[in-house]
Amino acid sequence: MKYSTGRILTTHVGSLPRPTELLVQIKAQFDGSGHDPEELAKLCSQAVKDVVASQVEAGIDAVSDGEMGKQSYTQYVKHRLNGLGERGEEAGSRALIGVNQDYLDHPDYKGAPINRGATLPICTGPVSYGDHEPLQSDLANFKAAVDASNPHDAFLNSASPGVLTKFVPDAFYGDEDRYVEDLSQAMAEEYEAIHAAGFVLQIDCPDMASARHNQYQDMSEGEFLKIAERNVEALNHATRNIPPAAMRMHICWGNYEGPHTHDIALAAILPICMKARPQALLFEGANPRHEHEWEDLAVAQIPEDKILIPGVIDSTSNFVEHPRLVAQRIRNYTDIVGRERVIAGSDCGFSTFAGPSPQVAPSIVWAKFRSLAEGAAMASDALWSG
Repeated sequence: MKYSTGRILTTHVGSLPRPTELLVQIKAQFDGSGHDPEELAKLCSQAVKDVVASQVEAGIDAVSDGEMGKQSYTQYVKHRLNGLGERGEEAGSRALIGVNQDYLDHPDYKGAPINRGATLPICTGPVSYGDHEPLQSDLANFKAAVDASNPHDAFLNSASPGVLTKFVPDAFYGDEDRYVEDLSQAMAEEYEAIHAAGFVLQIDCPDMASARHNQYQDMSEGEFLKIAERNVEALNHATRNIPPAAMRMHICWGNYEGPHTHDIALAAILPICMKARPQALLFEGANPRHEHEWEDLAVAQIPEDKILIPGVIDSTSNFVEHPRLVAQRIRNYTDIVGRERVIAGSDCGFSTFAGPSPQVAPSIVWAKFRSLAEGAAMASDALWSG
């Protein structure tokens, strides 16, 4: 991780819109409907080069591969972990996790699609890391793109053990603690490979927040916080061989435009998040259910070695935030932990699931990034000019 030395750095959460031709191949691969491996590899390699160059051009300092080769930030493990199968028509016909509570309050609201589908992964046996080829392909594609565009910093995403219990439901263990333990052991191989390749590891942990109002909605808040504690312990074990300064952790309340009236408060989960080994915490700070929570951070116990990466642009709407607003949001956080320990980010990814109709139009994503960079420059002028 790099500090904001001399200016406020910019980044985002990870996923970015994929080219149409690549989407076709990813879907065919995931569904088993006859993709062309050579074509997929060629398209993915070029897409990563292009998306890294576009991030640098837009003013993003810490770039990702846009998750170009993944069907989603979690279900990509279908092609990597042993012990997984497909849900089949019967399981695919119904939701395997709870519907978001805010959807239930507003039946006239057409929310995001439920996690269903016959070809989605499910745990059917003992979990371990299996096929390393997709991971090695990701690392090679990203290295080539980074070498070509020379960004200020570079990170790659990987799913947390806890979030996989939601998107890869258990039909084997019958004991979630054991399942999380084995997921932790398996994913450690991916985490360590990303670090060994020289990239910052970002671990995506929506299980720390959004899982409260769907997967664990029938629990009390106290019971959920015990789940969060368990998941952080599993994450810390999985990353025990990686320095904290080489990692960042992303939490969110669900990347969808909806009421979010059942979101757990940041203040409730922050003490647990601060126990996680990754040095940096990425969290939502732009959407209207959470923008106010900088006030809670102002009175929280934040370890002096932690870096905050608040979302200062939203990832679910097609509004392009004004740079002055971005600068104002950044200043809220620099007033709390100082200018060097704040990096300006996005609330979540812009293409969480590979599909033809992202929530935010691709051209608007890049307009948002340019506004993010301009707002960070404005904040930097004020913070470093005295």
